[in-house]
Amino acid sequence: MNVLVLYAHPVETSFNAGLHRTIVERLSVAGHAVDDCDLYAEDFDPRLTRAERLGYHDRRGPDDAVAGYVERLQRAEALVLSYPVWNYGFPAILKGFFDRVFLPGVSFKLINGKVQPSLHNIGKVSAVTTYGGSRFRAMLMGDPPRKLIKRMLRATVKPGASVTYLAHYSMNLSSDQTRQAFMAKVAASMDSF
Repeated sequence: MNVLVLYAHPVETSFNAGLHRTIVERLSVAGHAVDDCDLYAEDFDPRLTRAERLGYHDRRGPDDAVAGYVERLQRAEALVLSYPVWNYGFPAILKGFFDRVFLPGVSFKLINGKVQPSLHNIGKVSAVTTYGGSRFRAMLMGDPPRKLIKRMLRATVKPGASVTYLAHYSMNLSSDQTRQAFMAKVAASMDSF
């Protein structure tokens, strides 16, 4: 498959960076064509501009600032997101990717004022993430990132697409053993992707 990996973490020595390397390596070894989109390395600008907001519902062209990202998203057959959860949400750079790239005519169509998902080229989604706090604390907050992946993103891609969510909670209390176990879980998931 053509797999778009969206990676969002600014520190190359972080545990998240290690997860990202494992994801790309294992998907490549499994024979997938990997489009590795490191949002920080590519200096993706997450800010929706005034002009983009005013023209949000207009058809975008090849001169649009995010046209290359739109093309990559539309070429993908699968999507893997790799990011930490910060303040019970996506890092700003990843949230900005959704705001600027998941556009009308790209991820959805408006028909008679109703949203119809249209990112049907993507038949598989996986999120690999870390939380500083516990699963219990995330649940108390409603775990917005999990819901966004398991509900919103699932509703946007091909109907019936497989959607997995792999999370390492309590990073603030993690040990080498818990991190190694999670890394092994992620590796196995990518091996069978």
